[in-house]
Amino acid sequence: MSTETLERDALPTPAPGRRSSTARHIGSGIGEAVLAAVVAAIVAAVGLVAFSMVQWPAFNSSNVTRALTTVGQVAAAVMVAVAIGLIRTRRWPWAAKLLSWAGISTFVTVTLGLPLAATKLYLFGVSVDQEFRTEYLTRLTDSPALHDMTYADLPPFYPAGWFWIGGRVANVLGMDGWEAFKPYAIGSLAVASVISLVLWSKLIRADWAIGVTAAVTAMTVAYASPEAYSAVIIVLVPPAFVLAWGALYRPRKHSIQRATADGWGAVIGVGLFLGLSATFYTLYFGFAAFTVGLMGLLAAWLAVRERRAATGSRGTTTAEAVGDAPVWRAALALLVRLVVIAAIAGVVALTVYLPFLLKMLSGSIPSSGTAFHYLPEAGSELPLPMAEFSLRGALCLIGIVWLVVRAGSSRRAQSLGIGVVAIYLWSLLSMAATAAGTTLLSFRLEPVLLVLLAAAGAFGFVEGARAVYQAFNEPGRFRLAVIVVATVGALAFTQNIPHVLASEITTAYTDTDGNGERADKRSPSAVSNYREVDAALLAQTGRPRSDTVVLTADTSFLSFYPYYGFQGLTSHYANPLADFAGRAATIEAWSKLDSSHAMLDALAASPWRAPDAFLFRRSGDDYTLRLAKDVYPNDPNVKRYTVSFPKKLFTDPAFTSTDIGPFTLITVNR
Repeated sequence: MSTETLERDALPTPAPGRRSSTARHIGSGIGEAVLAAVVAAIVAAVGLVAFSMVQWPAFNSSNVTRALTTVGQVAAAVMVAVAIGLIRTRRWPWAAKLLSWAGISTFVTVTLGLPLAATKLYLFGVSVDQEFRTEYLTRLTDSPALHDMTYADLPPFYPAGWFWIGGRVANVLGMDGWEAFKPYAIGSLAVASVISLVLWSKLIRADWAIGVTAAVTAMTVAYASPEAYSAVIIVLVPPAFVLAWGALYRPRKHSIQRATADGWGAVIGVGLFLGLSATFYTLYFGFAAFTVGLMGLLAAWLAVRERRAATGSRGTTTAEAVGDAPVWRAALALLVRLVVIAAIAGVVALTVYLPFLLKMLSGSIPSSGTAFHYLPEAGSELPLPMAEFSLRGALCLIGIVWLVVRAGSSRRAQSLGIGVVAIYLWSLLSMAATAAGTTLLSFRLEPVLLVLLAAAGAFGFVEGARAVYQAFNEPGRFRLAVIVVATVGALAFTQNIPHVLASEITTAYTDTDGNGERADKRSPSAVSNYREVDAALLAQTGRPRSDTVVLTADTSFLSFYPYYGFQGLTSHYANPLADFAGRAATIEAWSKLDSSHAMLDALAASPWRAPDAFLFRRSGDDYTLRLAKDVYPNDPNVKRYTVSFPKKLFTDPAFTSTDIGPFTLITVNR
C-alpha cells in the first residue's frame, strides 16, 4: 500500500505542535459541526413549516405527496452532486460545504416530512413503542427535571438525552410534547446527518465524505428513522468507528502519528461519542463500547507484535524491547487511551444516569426489569442483508467484498470491518444468552449493520469503479457511465423509502392525535375524549397534571398530558425501581376488595404513591383495566389480561365518578 493511501486513510494532518494542533483541530471540527447543525436546523424548520401551510391529502390515500417527495429527493441529490463537483474541481470550497449540508438535510426533511405533511404525528403515530417515547417527550416538555416518564417520585431509567433536548425545544416553542415529536424527530435526524458529514470530512477526502454520508443517511432514514432517538446515533456510528480505530491503532512506522498529536484528538472524540450514545440509547452505547474494546484488544496485539518484530530486528531477545522493557509494555499506551475514553464517556453519561444510580444505591432493585425479554424471529438468526436480491443487498454485498479485499491495507476497512464483526459476535452472544433466560436484543443492531455496510459499499463502489476504469485503459465515457449508474441506483433506493416505511406512515394517519383528530379524516378513536377527561381531572383534583397520579390501561393518555401513571404500558418499558410486578399484583388485590371503605384503606396503605384518579373502561356492573404481563420466551412476549373492579368499590363520597365517552373517570377526594 502506498504512503499516500495510508495517509488518506489516517486522521488528517493539522499543523505541527501536538497540543496546539490538537486543540486547533478539535476547535475547528466543533465550530464546523455547530455551523452545519445550524444550517440543517434551518433547512428542516423552513421545510416543515412550508409543508404545514398546505392542505395536503393523506399519504395513504393519495400519491400527490409521494410524487412531490420524489421531486424533493431529486433536488437534494442535485445539491449533493454539485457540492461533490465543486470539491473535485477545487472551486468555492465553502459554497460546496454549505451546499452539501443543505443537500443532506433537505433529503432527510423531504423524505420524512412530505409523507407526513398532512398529519401532526410522526412515524408509527402514538402506537406500539412510539407511545412511551411520546410520553417521555411530554414529561420533559412539562419540566426540565430528570424524571421517569411514567412513575412519580422516581428518576429516569431510560436515557433522557434526546428527549430532554426535545422537551426544551418544545417548551421554548410553546408546543405540546406530542405535537413537537414529529418536527423534532425529523430535525434532529437532519442535524445528526450533517454532523456525521463534518466528522467524515475530517477523516477522509471531502468528496468521498459527502458520498458516503449520503449513502449512510439514506440507509438510516429507510431502516432506523421510526426510532428517531436511536437513528441520530446510528448515523454517527461509521465515522465514529473510523475515528476510534485511528485513536487506538497508531503504527510506529507511520510518521502521521506525530503530526496528529498521537491521536489524542480522536481519543477525546471517541469518548464524547460514547458518552453521547449513553445519554441517548443504552444498547447502542453498550455495543459501541464493546466494539471499541475489541479495537483496543486488536490494537494491543498488533502493538506487541510490532514491538517484538522491532526488538528481533535489533538482535535482542523477543522477551525484551528497546531499553530492556518487556514487549507487553507496548500495550500500556493503548490501555491509557482506553481509560481516558472510558472516563470521558462516563462523565458525559452521568449527566443522565446519576439520579438513577443514586436512587439504586439507596435501596434494593425489585426484580421487575424485563427490558431484555424479547426475542423476535430476527433475533434468532444472523442478519445477512448482503444475501438479498435488492439494491440494499447489492450495496451491502459490495461493502462486504471491499471490507475483505482492503482489510490489510485500509484503516477505513479495518475499522468498519471490526464493527461488522462486533455485530455478529454480539448477535451470537445474544442468542447464547437465551439459555440463561435473557437476550442482548441483537435484532436492534440490524440498522447499525446496514449503515456500516452502506459506508463500506460506498467506498467499494468508488474504488471498484476506479479499478475497472484503469483495467480497461481508461475509456473516455466510463466515468460518465459510473456517474449514471450511481445516480440511478441512488434514486431508485431513495424513492423506495416511502414504500419501506409504508406501515409506519399509515399508522401516523390512522392514529388519533392530541387534538382528537385523525389525519385521514375518518372517525377518531376514544382518544378524542382525552381532552374532556383532562378538563375533568383538573377541575376535580384541583392539582396540576404533574402532581396527579392516574391509574389507567389507556396509557396513551399519558402521552398527551403529563400526568403520572400508577402502572406503565408493559414491564419491558417500566423503570426497574418501580416494581412493575408488585404493582400489578396490588392492582389485582384492590379489584378483589368488597367495599369502598376497604378500597380507601388499601389506597392509604399503598407502598407507592396511590392513584389520585382512575380512568376505567365500563363493562356492565364493572370497571375494567386491560393490563399486561411478561410471558418471555414466548413471541409475542406480552400477554394482555383484564382486571375488573366492581362499581361498589367507588360508592363512597370520597370518590367522584364521571362518565366520559367509553371511559369512567373516578377521582379520589383528598
